[in-house]
Amino acid sequence: MTTSTLDAVRERGALRAVVSRGIRGLSLRGEDGRWTGLDTDIARAVAAAALGDGEAVEWVPSDPADRLTTLVGGEAELTVCNLSWTLGREATLPVLFAGVTCYDGEGFLVRADSGITTPQQLAGHRVAVQAGTTSAANLAAWYGSRGLSVEPVAHPTPAETLAGYADGGCVAYVLDRVALAGERAALEDPGAHLILDEAISREPMAAAVRDGDASWYKLCRWVLQLLVSAEHHVDEVGEREKALAQAAETAGVHGPAVGLDTDWAARVLDAVGTYADVYARNLGPATGLDVPRGLNELWTKGGLHYALPLH
Repeated sequence: MTTSTLDAVRERGALRAVVSRGIRGLSLRGEDGRWTGLDTDIARAVAAAALGDGEAVEWVPSDPADRLTTLVGGEAELTVCNLSWTLGREATLPVLFAGVTCYDGEGFLVRADSGITTPQQLAGHRVAVQAGTTSAANLAAWYGSRGLSVEPVAHPTPAETLAGYADGGCVAYVLDRVALAGERAALEDPGAHLILDEAISREPMAAAVRDGDASWYKLCRWVLQLLVSAEHHVDEVGEREKALAQAAETAGVHGPAVGLDTDWAARVLDAVGTYADVYARNLGPATGLDVPRGLNELWTKGGLHYALPLH
């Protein structure tokens, strides 16, 4: 069994994936032209399953306001673009969210010498936000419920938003805290800036597909679940190679039901590893970002990623 989306991807020989215009740790084009980040690794995992090649991806950089309209318009098959899963988005657009890629919350980047340590201290100040995100609504809800307000200053792209903060026009930059770690690293002197500890919203970043092709939706959902389940299985078994082989075999037999062969899961794990590998490679200590896993740990370690059974 194949699907219209899967057939189109195979005919093209590449998966088209909507990503950001450049946020370190999530999706960023390097000087060598290669895209890296947690979001891009999720896209590579889907490409490995569908096409047998994790590098068979056509990247579609998008402004925040266009992340879903580009998908809905048929210009891509997958959006992995630090996009929060919300009822409003799924209810009003013909899209489905295939699963959470990273649990996050909206936070603030401020200058270390500003003396600001809490969101309340930003009341009355200008705050840089990315247009097309949930930031302005989150600011209004959080501050409004406390009888306070800030002045959001919207910019169309991440680069322009960061510049709007860096040039001193805004006291803070508000964005998902994981994304802010990457934005902070892009500043001339990252050490002169800090991310406040408190988050003002819940932001489950998720992968999205067009509504209307259930098999493609299942394919993308279970590619993501495989990464989490494989990590859990490694922890259970203790022997990494044995655990990955078992996870790939268990999941692999279900491939034909969504148009894949029985080796799809092995290809995914060969291409990107487990969720732990993806997170460490893009956000871990060696990256210079060192974003603690926190809610992105397995549920067995106090996080929210619950490994669904692969059998």
